[in-house]
Amino acid sequence: MIELEGPLGKSDAVNSELISLETELSNLRKNGLIDPFGLFLYGLVLKEKELQALCTTIKTLNSLNLNNHWMKDFFLGSAYQELRMHNESLAKYENLQGTFSFSNYIQAQIAKAQYSLREFEQVEVIFEELLRNDPYRVEDMDMYSNVLYAKECFSALSYLAHRVFLTDKYRPESCCIIGNYYSLKGQHEKSVMYFRRALKLNKNYLSAWTLMGHEYVEMKNTPAAVDAYRRAVDINPCDYRAWYGLGQAYEMMVMPFYALHYFRKSVFLQPNDSRLWIAMAQCYETEQLHMLEEAIKCYRRAANCNDREAIALHQLAKLHSELGRLEEAAFYYKKDLERMEVEEREGPNMVEALLFLATYCKSQKRFEEAEVYCTRLLDYTGPEKEKAKSLLRGMRIAQSGFPLMDVEHFLP
Repeated sequence: MIELEGPLGKSDAVNSELISLETELSNLRKNGLIDPFGLFLYGLVLKEKELQALCTTIKTLNSLNLNNHWMKDFFLGSAYQELRMHNESLAKYENLQGTFSFSNYIQAQIAKAQYSLREFEQVEVIFEELLRNDPYRVEDMDMYSNVLYAKECFSALSYLAHRVFLTDKYRPESCCIIGNYYSLKGQHEKSVMYFRRALKLNKNYLSAWTLMGHEYVEMKNTPAAVDAYRRAVDINPCDYRAWYGLGQAYEMMVMPFYALHYFRKSVFLQPNDSRLWIAMAQCYETEQLHMLEEAIKCYRRAANCNDREAIALHQLAKLHSELGRLEEAAFYYKKDLERMEVEEREGPNMVEALLFLATYCKSQKRFEEAEVYCTRLLDYTGPEKEKAKSLLRGMRIAQSGFPLMDVEHFLP
């Protein structure tokens, strides 16, 4: 194993002794002649020959003839996760939790499935409970740090980093958590240093390669970012985050055709993530591509995938407006406005939506509706207020039935 590790980077060498080792250790075990260290080695050999690694498609998985047993459910839960069937995996582990109600392992697997489904609130609750039950736990805590990072929970991430450092600072997960902590502080060089430490401890630690790529993107070091992301996809070609990172890196280098290729790969692997569809749509919108119809399709998919940042609806409205499809633009502006009202968000997007809807309703002679939008615009300061006043004056004249006359006609 040490010979296979080598320096940072991947090794294509294959252990050709696995079959003979398995035969020898299996015979020793059957005859009761194996010692504890022999059992440990036997476990390593079986892990290398794991059945799950061969199940690369759902068809292969379904073709397996396995006896009904709770261990089968553990296997299927893990296999579903690898095949990105996160809802199915979640269902398996939740079912197992009924039998093994105090299993920290099952709780962690449920958190993993929910993390993949981007249900961060539930993930945070599970990890908090895991830490209460097992205060010295380091395993899977790097995922918890990713959630805290995404939610910008600085104090909680600082506490977690301090905790794992005191527990075991030489675990790759600990280095990754500390790397996330420094990244959130904006200390990207220090962050990279800890991700590199994680990789020295485990060169196939996927998370560290991907997160290090993100740091290099922040540092505007695109060649290093591309290299880190490529190492990640070499380890696991199904890691959508690494493909997405490659897309971002090539976008930074103003190479939209390459970026689009990598965004497509990421969205194929994770079709329910709105951020990936938005990234692809923005790529289609670039000057070099300018494929607005394709961008619209991507934004529609994003809007249907729980777009938390509320980018898709606004962009759909703008694109339809640019293309002269005013009815569709009004539909999306109205939906975006309703969402902003529910989330109690103010800002330029709300002003833009109100102004467009006021103008559109006036052109459709829906004066009452237009007046509502104009009245709301009067609460703002700036050119939009004057525009709203002008629209209201125009509507009142139109409703009174008098034509708008030039005041010069009344001069003597």
